[in-house]
Order: sequence, then C-alpha cells, then structure tokens
Amino acid sequence: MSEREDDVVIEPLQHASMLTVDAGFRQTVAPEPHPPGAFEAEDGEQPTMPKPRLRGKRLRSSPTLRSANSTAGLRADGTARREARFRDMDDRAEPARSKEGQVQRRSETQARTRRYVSRITRNTLAVIMAGGRGERLKHLTDFRCKPATPFGGKFRIIDFVLSNCVNSGIRRIQVMTQYKAHSLIQHIQRGWGYLRGEFGEFVEIIPAQQQMGDFWYRGTADSLYQNLQIIKLHNPKHILVLAGDHIYKMDYGVMLASHVAKRADITVGVVEVPREQATAFGVMSVDPDYRITKFSEKPKEPEGIPGREHMALGSMGIYVFKASLLYRLLEEQAKRPGTSHDFGKNIIPGALTSHKVIAYPFTDNETRVQHYWRDVGTVDAFYDANMELVYVNPELNIYDEQWPIWTYQRQYPPAKFVLDEDGRRGMAINSMVSGGCIISGATVNQSLLFSNVRVDERSYIERSVIFPDVVVGAGSVIKRAIVDTGGVVPPGTQIGVNYEEDARRFYMSEQGVALVTRDMLARLQQP
Repeated sequence: MSEREDDVVIEPLQHASMLTVDAGFRQTVAPEPHPPGAFEAEDGEQPTMPKPRLRGKRLRSSPTLRSANSTAGLRADGTARREARFRDMDDRAEPARSKEGQVQRRSETQARTRRYVSRITRNTLAVIMAGGRGERLKHLTDFRCKPATPFGGKFRIIDFVLSNCVNSGIRRIQVMTQYKAHSLIQHIQRGWGYLRGEFGEFVEIIPAQQQMGDFWYRGTADSLYQNLQIIKLHNPKHILVLAGDHIYKMDYGVMLASHVAKRADITVGVVEVPREQATAFGVMSVDPDYRITKFSEKPKEPEGIPGREHMALGSMGIYVFKASLLYRLLEEQAKRPGTSHDFGKNIIPGALTSHKVIAYPFTDNETRVQHYWRDVGTVDAFYDANMELVYVNPELNIYDEQWPIWTYQRQYPPAKFVLDEDGRRGMAINSMVSGGCIISGATVNQSLLFSNVRVDERSYIERSVIFPDVVVGAGSVIKRAIVDTGGVVPPGTQIGVNYEEDARRFYMSEQGVALVTRDMLARLQQP
C-alpha cells in the first residue's frame, strides 16, 4: 500500500472539493463530503477518516499549519510549528462579517488558508521553467533571461516563485535554464545556496542540454522530457511545474492538497483575465465542478466565462501532475510527429478526454477576491507592476514577515540623502530606495531605486524605475522611464520631457514609457 498523505488538516471553507461555482464561475461553498480534517489517500486507497471531535475533549491532532499571512511563522527547517491550542467545535464557526470588514481584511492578509506542509509537499518536486527570453520586454532581456530581470527595487523576478516554494514547504526544486542564463545562475548560486542537501533540500540548476539528439529544447514539455532521468532520480510522487516569470505570492501546499483531495490527475492554476488580454494566455472552459473541458493556448478569439463574457479563465502556467502520469505523457508526446512539445499546446489539451484535469482558481475562498498575480511580460506591464509598489497600500505586500520574498543582494551601507538647500535638497517622496544609494542634493518622487544608485545635485527623478549601479549626472530630469543596470546619464540629460526626442534615442513603449539602456546612454556622449 502506498503511504497515506497525512499531516494535512482541511478546515471548512478550505477544502477544495467543497468548492462549486455559481453562474459567474465564482467559488461557493457546498456541503462537506466528509468531516473536516479527513485525510485523502493516493492511488485508489480509501480516505482515512479522523476520529470525531467531541465538544470539550482534547484530541490528538495533526500539526495545524499557520496561514501564509497570520501571526505565526515557519521554523528555519521549513516545517510548521505545532499548535498547543485545541478548540471546541463551536469555536470553528467564525462570526459573520460585513462586506466592508472582508475588504479590510483582504487588504491586510492575502488568504486565510492554512499552510500545508506534509508528506504531500515533501514528496513533491518543483520544476521551474526559467529558460525563456521574454521578447516583449525588449532591451531588458538583451543580456539576461526574463526570470533574472530585476524587480521591486531589490529582487529578481524568479525570487517570487522560489520564495513561494520555500514558504510552502517545498524544498526540492529544479530550475530549467536556456536563454542567456549566466545572470540567473549567478543569482541563484549566491542567494539560494542555503538549502541543505543532506536534508533532502536543494535548488538544482539544470543547464540546457541535448540529451535526445542534436537539438536544444523544442518547447516547455521537451525541457522536462530531455531531463526525465534527472527528475526520476528524486523519486517524487507529485511534480509541480511552475513558470519562473510571474509576480505573485502563493501557498502551493493548498493547491497540492486540493489536487489530492479531488483525486485529480492534473491540476492547473487559473486566474480570471480580461478577454482582450487573454490572447496571451492558455484559455480554458470548465464544468460546474471546475473540471476542464476545453483548453486553447493563446487563442485569437478567447472564450468568455458564462455570464461574464468580458472575462476569461487563463492559465497561470502552474501544473500539478502525478509523477507517473507526467512521465508517460512526456514519453508519448515525444514520439508524436509535428508536435510543439508544449504543455499548453499539447500536454494539457491532449489529456482532457482521458484524464481528470481540474482547474484551481487562485482566489480567496471567503472573500472570493482573486489574489495578486501579474504577468510582467511587456515593458508597460513591468513598469506598472513596479509603480504599484510605491503606493501607500499596494496590493502586493512585500513587507509581509509571514511570507517573505527571499533574494540575494550585495552588502551596501544604508541609503544616504545629503545637502539641504533650496534647489539642492536630497530627498525621496513616496519612493523606495535601496541600500548603497546616494541622493546628493536631488529629488526622487514616486520612483524605485535599486542598489548603488548615485543621483547628483539638482536632478529630478519622477515615476521611474532605476536599476542597480546607475549614475544620474547633475541637473538631469528623468520621468516615466526605466533605466537599465550600469547606465550613466550625462549631466543635464532630459528623459520623459520631449517624446519625439526620446523616441529617436530610446525605446518607447505603447504607453510612452522610455526604456533606457547603458548602450543608449553611451551613444548620447559620442560626438
């Protein structure tokens, strides 16, 4: 018999199998199929039922795992603290809350799901797809892959998915690389080398390989297929396939628990997106039980959600597979002629008729509000996601101590603001300024400055993203711009003031954001 997936405590409003959908494809709560705390087994075993909880009686319990945004945290070894509290059955029912109270609570916490650190997570291997170029980011990916692109004043894009894994208790991680991976590999080696191999923890960097012939990876599925023997060495029961180029915070343990509870063969993470934007996503249709009935990768005419035709269900690029099934699907796909070797184009659509493929909505079970998730695949989307962070109360809380975003950053002294004269006052307003920055008699307004940025006197920066090691010469003006790493802005340069002039010198996005690279700035100083 297979090992029982124990240690999972499924509370009311959190059990995935209790979810149904209304006409607008929003989650509603259905009667529980079995008592809270029931354990699901794998491979056809009967679920193990817990002993009934009697009022006022203290019973043995699996460790209750704290919310990703509660006051509790994880130990250094990634396991959850065992709670000493035991509640009466009456205490499990929470008082009714007003809509206003729900919205307020939503702004303070991302979700009220519990952390699931159990045999499910421990028997899961996370595979992060991090080999893409991200062509729509234009010059930002000329010398780095998209997951290695700086974000949020301190991080790299890939830090978010890696942090999600660690915070979820998944500490067996493989990163598939290909396009211009040096910056990504260097960052992971420096910032993610603390996991201990002797404890079965690792972040394993998989370089691009030609395991199956004289060709590189031909698609997302092919990258796993060509490394199938390496994956099998870890003997996982579940494989969590993740895109390495999105910004969000997510407890994958809850999704894995849903996958097991629903006895799914494949589970796909989904978000609602406007139909006009859905052409860049895998778009699906689902039945009332959220079983996927149709899946189209980047369709020209996306299908809307019944009753809410202006929205579509889009794939997050997150998949949970039974490991044995994934191996078989990859091997079958590799033998088919004319295939794209892609999860969204081939693997998922091909599995719909013969396997149970379930959609997992990334929403709050209580408030029914969709959690923060951003595809920063274009210059404008990247810029907007960064700018949101300087708001007073941004939707993405990067200050959350219970769900930290881990990264590597060189050790710099604190940011410094110097000079205090009219026209030469060093200050930052509604901005984020990283360590090593010196603002010398200049003003920074509604902007993000990464580490080791120098802004000289009488300069003005507004609504801009300044990457590490940039020098802004005296008397310069920068508005609505992204300045890439290591750029030297000549004294007196104006960016974001004259659109026509900027268009001749820099890349201009559809929304008029100037993307400025080091080479572009160097040309400004040429005679």
